[in-house]
Amino acid sequence: MQIAVLTFDGFNELDSFVAAGILNRLKPKGWAAHITCPSEQVTSMNGVTISRQKPLEFAAEADAVLIGSGVRTREIAADAEMLARIRLDPARQLIGAQCSGTLLLAKLGLIGSLPACTDLTTKPWVIEAGVDVIDAPFVAHGNVATAGGCLASQYLASWLIARGASLADAEAAIHYVAPVGEKELYVERAMGVIGAFVARTQSVAA
Repeated sequence: MQIAVLTFDGFNELDSFVAAGILNRLKPKGWAAHITCPSEQVTSMNGVTISRQKPLEFAAEADAVLIGSGVRTREIAADAEMLARIRLDPARQLIGAQCSGTLLLAKLGLIGSLPACTDLTTKPWVIEAGVDVIDAPFVAHGNVATAGGCLASQYLASWLIARGASLADAEAAIHYVAPVGEKELYVERAMGVIGAFVARTQSVAA
């Protein structure tokens, strides 16, 4: 499973790095989450400059794509040339977006009238884009998922692992990163958030 974690200038470190860190727990199974950017280097909302692992066009060939948020997402959403570089296929790929990343999914036409999640700051912009925003940390419709809140990155990563591998693999990944003394609590919460959506998808597939 090759995963593109879309990361733009002004990105939120928690979105890109937490999700990538959890997903790369499955490296022994051949998984790899790549920080995927439109330029050779991008700088976070807090001034951390990083070098990309993959170019933005990698998103088209990846098995899964996660779109993080950032302080410049509205600019990106209004940039037709940038949006044209992001080619996604929900029929083939697992696609997730977090916080203002949901706005990009909306602009790419991948949400439509389906209920979606985002952060409180971005909520008005996503509603303006015609999306029904719900007060929840995570929701999935088939192969497309959205999450709201920086630490909801664990839910996107868990969902992706559960869909691409198994619930047991998702539990193991969350158990590893969770705080000592709270591991079972974190696993239970994460599985409680994503479980119904994973079960629904598996039921339809069967």
